[in-house]
Amino acid sequence: MIDLSQSSAASPLVHSVATDPGLSWTKDAAVAIEVPPDAERDPRPETHWSAESPRTGVYGVVSPRVIALPGGGYRMYYSQILPRPGYPAGANDYDNSTTRILSASSEDGERWLPEPGVRLSPQVGGAGEFRVVSSEVVPVGDGRRLRMYYECCAGPQSVTNSIRSAVSTDGGLEWTPEPGVRWQAAGRNFSAPRIVFLDDGRCRLYCLERGRGIISAVSDAAGLVFESEPGLRIAQDGTYDSHAAFASDILRVANLGYVMYYAGYSQSNRAYILRAVSDDGLTWHKAAEPVISPGPGGLDGAKCSEMCVIRLPHREGAAPRYRMFYEACDGSAKDERGVWRIASATTNLYEHDDVITERSTSVP
Repeated sequence: MIDLSQSSAASPLVHSVATDPGLSWTKDAAVAIEVPPDAERDPRPETHWSAESPRTGVYGVVSPRVIALPGGGYRMYYSQILPRPGYPAGANDYDNSTTRILSASSEDGERWLPEPGVRLSPQVGGAGEFRVVSSEVVPVGDGRRLRMYYECCAGPQSVTNSIRSAVSTDGGLEWTPEPGVRWQAAGRNFSAPRIVFLDDGRCRLYCLERGRGIISAVSDAAGLVFESEPGLRIAQDGTYDSHAAFASDILRVANLGYVMYYAGYSQSNRAYILRAVSDDGLTWHKAAEPVISPGPGGLDGAKCSEMCVIRLPHREGAAPRYRMFYEACDGSAKDERGVWRIASATTNLYEHDDVITERSTSVP
């Protein structure tokens, strides 16, 4: 969670909440961000798509990341998947697709208005004709600038990729890539970067290392050079994350410590949203059951994946509420692929959750 209404500066306050969002979430009926229909040939970023047009998964929208803005309201960054020339299957052939990072705005966290223009194209972001994905937008220093960390992949997911960054000086609409890479290693593949600011002024990068699970690295206040931390934060060793564990979203909860929601694949065609807790951000204890599961049917018939959590505007006399935005796949195409949309779920009011955890395997 990145809440700039708590602090515009690079501070642990941007992740901090007074209450635990918990384990109990109710799926919202409305689509947060709709995908272009198959018939579109050059979809414009600002178009609000009707739900009635035919879709088979040629286009997709994934990787929602929402920041609460200093003056109120929210901006969501997300990746739109499109067919690459010569590969008409688009999102249903993800390795050969192209993506671009777009944005939408909302006053209340419920109704979203797609914004004109492309926040970051693969060509500008260093991926050529392939993909820039999973944008994590955080304040830099005193908050006069924003930095976007993103996955840059110039080929299929099997090739070496990198985590790169771009900066914005206009509040998050225009982005300029920064030189070099933030995180890369020969023969390895990283995705879904997430940043947590630490009390000592450093920041921690969490990301997936493909085939292993969620790892971490730390940086000084500059946030440009990271050093690997030993072990795994989340190992791929559970019932619901044995195939993949990635895309963490981390909150600091008063009197509790850190709470992480993350995506877990039990197999290639089934994904869940899971939860873990930690005292120090390094050793995590997994909840026994998912907080959101796919299906039956509907927007997330096959997969509930990469997500983010926001704190909704306060209602007088009501308990604090949170909304989770996540990428949802309906499983309507071959091999339970299909249409990827951005869906949401909201915490149940007045309900308290007893958190049941199982110890995560941690590699020293």
